[in-house]
Amino acid sequence: MGHQSTRSDRQVSSVFLGIAAIMAVTGWAVWTGYSSSAGLAVFLFVTSAWIVSLCLHEYAHARTALHSGDLTVGAKGYLTLNPLKYTHALLSIVLPVIFVILGGLGLPGGAVYIERDRVQGRWKHSMISAAGPLTNVAFAAVCTAPFWLGAVDGVPLAFRFALAFLALLQVSAAILNFLPVPGLDGYGIIEPWLSYRVRREVAPLAPFGLIAVFALLWVPAVNAAFFGAVEGVLSALGVSDVETYCGHSLYRFWQETDGLCAVPQAD
Repeated sequence: MGHQSTRSDRQVSSVFLGIAAIMAVTGWAVWTGYSSSAGLAVFLFVTSAWIVSLCLHEYAHARTALHSGDLTVGAKGYLTLNPLKYTHALLSIVLPVIFVILGGLGLPGGAVYIERDRVQGRWKHSMISAAGPLTNVAFAAVCTAPFWLGAVDGVPLAFRFALAFLALLQVSAAILNFLPVPGLDGYGIIEPWLSYRVRREVAPLAPFGLIAVFALLWVPAVNAAFFGAVEGVLSALGVSDVETYCGHSLYRFWQETDGLCAVPQAD
């Protein structure tokens, strides 16, 4: 028997609201310069905004699954935006944050377990998989709006750099997620259209797909091509590589900031 969603299944969790509140307060601190350390404020703002985007990514999968026939997502807590409800809280949240801190890369997080046998129709299966990375695309569009709208002059320097770096994370996550690699959403989009034989042969590879992608990203030529694609998208949206570089430099507040990226402090 499937569980019908109740109101409490859809109530936004206090965990998510807490993370969103940190994002709002630290975003304000970055904007106003009201912080003894611009770097620490940028770090907290970008990290909390990144976790919010991970939660929205998983919520989009779950919400689309709910409308496609899997009514169990509510009982599992996936509609509350609580990251602790995911199949692997460590993989979903902690690992992507570590990757941002170490390498400035938007790692696709998360796992909401969708009961696929409850969903009928190939298009619905494809849309469930596409919903997550499309959230990253939307987030990237919002982050870069001041840039492509030509409204960046009114945005304080530290906030502009923070937005640029956050946009880089969203674009890299979207590109990685759309790769047609088993275990990633891109493969989930095309999987319903593949023959049963191909799907059966590929299924055992799913747990290793993301690992294989990261192994390949250590290859200099692949890394250059990947980040070249990310920079190309950002450039088209009006974000320069200097802005993303300075955002990453400020984010790593424990290191000395490049003089190129110095931002004025509030008195």
